[in-house]
Amino acid sequence: MLDFTSALYLGLLHPSASLPPWDALTIGRPAALAEPPDAEAVAVELASLQGCEAATLLPSTLHLFWDLFQVLDDGQSGVLCDAGLYPIARWGVERASSRGLPVGTFAHHDAGALAQTIDRLARARRRPIVVTDGYCPNCGAPAPIRAYAELARRAGGWLVLDDTQALGILGEGPNKSNPYGMGGGGSLRWHGVQGPHVIVGSSLAKGFGAPLAVLAGSRTLIERFRDQSEARIHCSPPSVATIHAARQALRLNRRHGETLRHRLLDLVLRLRQRLTAAGLTPVGGLPFPVQSFRTDHSSPVGRVFRWLRHGGVRALLTRGCKAAAARLTFLLTARHDPAEIDVVARVAAAAR
Repeated sequence: MLDFTSALYLGLLHPSASLPPWDALTIGRPAALAEPPDAEAVAVELASLQGCEAATLLPSTLHLFWDLFQVLDDGQSGVLCDAGLYPIARWGVERASSRGLPVGTFAHHDAGALAQTIDRLARARRRPIVVTDGYCPNCGAPAPIRAYAELARRAGGWLVLDDTQALGILGEGPNKSNPYGMGGGGSLRWHGVQGPHVIVGSSLAKGFGAPLAVLAGSRTLIERFRDQSEARIHCSPPSVATIHAARQALRLNRRHGETLRHRLLDLVLRLRQRLTAAGLTPVGGLPFPVQSFRTDHSSPVGRVFRWLRHGGVRALLTRGCKAAAARLTFLLTARHDPAEIDVVARVAAAAR
């Protein structure tokens, strides 16, 4: 069966034989006492890749966001969440809310709505902690990061990004012929945004294929997080194996990242072209490796989904941020083949 449900976008798998050996999977001590081997080196490289001063590693974004908002709370703050925020960061916000931190939302990808919400928060004499995803795969669009960052800066607050989707794919200097940009450093590089008020938390489990997370930002903020994070005291740090996988992913990104991203881009453009010709309508303009499509009323999306499944193609049924109707969604990786895209198009066309 052709599988279009994996988020390993660059196709990095890290089999054990490709990694350096390890004497133990874990050091048996929390990160607050000691970092696993190579953790600092990987964190330094990830900070540089994303355009930040410093970074620290955690086992997952759940561990990261579980603590972050309490660390940022100075007693005069309030969290403002983009309405389309992914659940992991939202769970961290909910924990902070249970401890008394005020929480509000603003309309998805709407900088004007955020400005109004910040004004209301300011009247309560609170500074904003603005939380959003760098890229939203549900609506197929990047968040207006530059506008969000400027609004947070003017109000003396923070911008917090969950950049899991974009890390490894988007990078600096995007243009018409290379919409991903270069380097794979994520949304801050793609938008050309930086500053001590910007914080980015990301999993490496998608673009880089390594199941651990990185928190990056100013050196002052990262040191503060290291000192105050409860997860660094009560939870194990990332395993030695996952840190080796992250280090290998960064090495592969330096050597082959642009080739992999160009291959991925070609596959995504081919899928959009072939399925449009088959009568499906793509959602969103950026050719990101998560691609969703709508169908017309004469051929409901559920029927096309079942037809694809019967024809040996595994895809997903999803719903957008605002639309109630289901869409057909494909996750592409650099390991897919152009011939596989053509098979998808032929089977989808036959369902109409």
